[in-house]
Amino acid sequence: MNLVFLGPPGAGKGTIASEAKNLFGIPHISTGDLFRSHIKGETELGKQVKTILAAGDLVPDSVTIEMVKQRFLESDAQNGFILDGFPRTIAQADALAEMKPLDAVVNFVLDRDLIVKRLSGRRVCKSTGKTYHILYNPPKREGIDDETGEPLIQRDDDKPEAILNRLSVYEKQTEPLIAYYREKGLLVDIDASPAPEVVLEALVKVVQK
Repeated sequence: MNLVFLGPPGAGKGTIASEAKNLFGIPHISTGDLFRSHIKGETELGKQVKTILAAGDLVPDSVTIEMVKQRFLESDAQNGFILDGFPRTIAQADALAEMKPLDAVVNFVLDRDLIVKRLSGRRVCKSTGKTYHILYNPPKREGIDDETGEPLIQRDDDKPEAILNRLSVYEKQTEPLIAYYREKGLLVDIDASPAPEVVLEALVKVVQK
């Protein structure tokens, strides 16, 4: 089963993907993770990405496409995949179409107010990266990490003004992709506002049709 997940920051794509990959027995391929693993492994592509990011530039389509192409060659991706964060542009979508046929492109839909509520409530433990939410997944003691006892922080990009900026960028970038996949009859919209288990259930129904 070959799936692409689209959705704004805060729609819970990562949470759903980590459940769905176990359910379907396919890997969750996130471009963020790919970049990090190539940089950590000091591969040729990783070195390129590191230089590009250090200069504050965007990683070009060609580099991202090559990383995804290499990832598809790994044994765990032979029966399918969930792509998250790729494609981001029409050029990437065209390249993906040449690499693999898709079964569905799942668009997780969530309104702006809920996105801000979800993201601005996120708190992180700096040393471990463990994530909490003041409403949905609070720590045992307010503002303190359960495991390390460190104070939790709110990342700058989880502050409301930064979230609204990220949303505008996402919408500009993704609208053409949504239209592209809708035209091809591959796009399915899923309401991302209920609890994760309800969203997962909706996803399973949609992809099993």
